[in-house]
Amino acid sequence: MLERAGSHPITRSVVRKGTGAASRVLDHAFALAFRGLVYAQIWEDPEVDMKALAIRPDSRIIAIASGGCNVLSYLTADPAKITAVDLNTAHIALNKLKLASARHLPDYQHFRRFFAEADCAANIAAYREHLAPHLDEPTRRYWEGRDIVGRRRINGFAGNIYKRGLLGNFIGIAHLLARLYRIDLSAILAARSLDEQRRVFEREMAPVFDKRFVRWLTDQPASLFGLGIPPAQFEALAGNEPMAEVLRRRLARLACDFPVEDNYFAWQAFGRGYGRGDDAPLPPYLQAANWQAVRDRADRVDVCHANLTEHLCRQPDASLDRYVLLDAQDWMSDEQLDALWREITRTARPAARVLFRTAAEPSLLPGRLDDALLARWHYHEALSAECTAQDRSSIYGGVHVYELA
Repeated sequence: MLERAGSHPITRSVVRKGTGAASRVLDHAFALAFRGLVYAQIWEDPEVDMKALAIRPDSRIIAIASGGCNVLSYLTADPAKITAVDLNTAHIALNKLKLASARHLPDYQHFRRFFAEADCAANIAAYREHLAPHLDEPTRRYWEGRDIVGRRRINGFAGNIYKRGLLGNFIGIAHLLARLYRIDLSAILAARSLDEQRRVFEREMAPVFDKRFVRWLTDQPASLFGLGIPPAQFEALAGNEPMAEVLRRRLARLACDFPVEDNYFAWQAFGRGYGRGDDAPLPPYLQAANWQAVRDRADRVDVCHANLTEHLCRQPDASLDRYVLLDAQDWMSDEQLDALWREITRTARPAARVLFRTAAEPSLLPGRLDDALLARWHYHEALSAECTAQDRSSIYGGVHVYELA
């Protein structure tokens, strides 16, 4: 059983070699948790991504898929091709469902109801009539199968899919914990200004991070598995500070630095879903103005269940020019980083760009990536700082942009 578990590709990517037994146990626990649905909504700002990537009509993008929101949102920038790669079969199934929905649901109203509201029984009828006939067998089997507690997975779209998955459960526990301290996290969504948002945060949310139990709990690496943070990334995120202080700063940025009427990440964190009004903030792919573009261009996306480095090994030289790594490098050893960037450099066209995020603020490449590889790439320091400041999800320390020199 342990041998079979260790052979899973997520386990091979996460479990660190050369660490102590306790660290390996945590790594294995995270790998097991990460095999199911983690993100029903991706937590990287696609508007920042598109600014950083400077997508052109001839751009050929490869991206770690995650929940698929950003991959579909990149279609609004009109690239030539997108390949979405992920090791998580649940994320592969979600990306394929979103693409099938863009192609085959009758109109924008059906599409919005399915993914922006995601809590209506009519979505299940729409799935059966319009989507199921167009899904491949593994995707259909996933959605019509049952989760660990026996619920049919597709029924998540009748009961708010954003309350499911590892992150959805984590946010639900955070809301429950807040209620135990008599705090209503959703109160901030009624604020009318940034000043009012800050007052609500300072009054209602900030004090909870001083609670002894919360400080103890957040110092346990397993407590942040629900954010998709493996033990290796936990250490980078914490640095030399108590994790409660780091989380307080990141939450303050989410709650106070961007108007809630324009930040759907705040609605997901504090309201556990998207807003319902016609003017509610939504990811680009769910906005009415982008519906036709997403529908017309959905066939430009390929979804692959694969390790990114291994997938790149099979691509021709100079065949890609935009790479989106999310925060996956925070999990990697130096050897894995070198292997990845060798393939990125080999497959990169002139002026190719690489975008990634880190839990800590600085780029992790200097001092870790092979110097000869790093010398091939120019770091856009000013653009990276600007994108970090504008990333509405607010949970990452840094957004980083490199261009082939």
